[in-house]
Amino acid sequence: MSSPEPSLSRSESGAPESNSGRGRPLSSDGERWGLEMIELLGMPLAACSEAQLLDTLFDALARQRGGWLITANLDFLRRFCRDERMQVLYSEADLRVADGMPLVWAAYLRGTPVPERIAGSSLIRPLAKRAAAESRRIYFLGGEGRTAEAAARTLSEEYPGLVVAGFSSPWLPTEPDDAAVEPSRQALTEARPDIVLVALGSPKQEWLISKLRRSLPACWFIGVGMSFSFTTGQRARAPRWMQRTGLEWVHRLASEPRRLGKRYLWHDAPFGIELLGRSLLEGLKRRRAHGSGPAAASRSGEPR
Repeated sequence: MSSPEPSLSRSESGAPESNSGRGRPLSSDGERWGLEMIELLGMPLAACSEAQLLDTLFDALARQRGGWLITANLDFLRRFCRDERMQVLYSEADLRVADGMPLVWAAYLRGTPVPERIAGSSLIRPLAKRAAAESRRIYFLGGEGRTAEAAARTLSEEYPGLVVAGFSSPWLPTEPDDAAVEPSRQALTEARPDIVLVALGSPKQEWLISKLRRSLPACWFIGVGMSFSFTTGQRARAPRWMQRTGLEWVHRLASEPRRLGKRYLWHDAPFGIELLGRSLLEGLKRRRAHGSGPAAASRSGEPR
């Protein structure tokens, strides 16, 4: 970049400078779904509450219009910035929201705050409740062992009237080819779901969704990671105070140090510091440009 400020170029940080290079500007995303959009290191995010997001999804279903929702945490954003293939893959999604307090903090520091964190693990229950109320069919795909079936049973008991379109836990490679995906495609086509929750971890679940979504254009696909295990209680989620204060990763790290240690400490922590520092610099620059306080740099006053 030619700017003298210490924001990093792609060769140094991997972060794209803007979203415009991928052909779908922020304004078109916002107009398409009726949601305000912001951008973090080139990744467009919907600046909405959980309630607004649910309204958007179910209003779209009422119009027989499906899509793909990503709840993006810090690791998603890091991969989006560092790996061009991940950037292309994640950009295929119709909506992305901030799942992770570092993204919420970064948006605030940048002067484009989002109303709240929307975690995939927290979204499942209100989504199931709304689906039960509107007779929408949910398919549970993935999870460890029989957790897809267990999650379907748990939510059906909690929300009478919930229509379970089906469940399956197929083994798939990290990047499944068409042959590996075909059994899941057939199962979903027969089940006719309105919503598919895919719990395979990232990026496997995103690779799968990218291959399945064209076959069910009126269905919403949502990657939910380990959420089936959290829903059934097979794995304990962090206490609410840790979720609210951005310390959920500490709980996860303590629970699975061998699996998550390198990712959290070696990759995500340095990237999180870079993200917050860069967002702070951008926020200060925006405030100086507007010649006023934080209100001038809020989303409502931000030039698109």
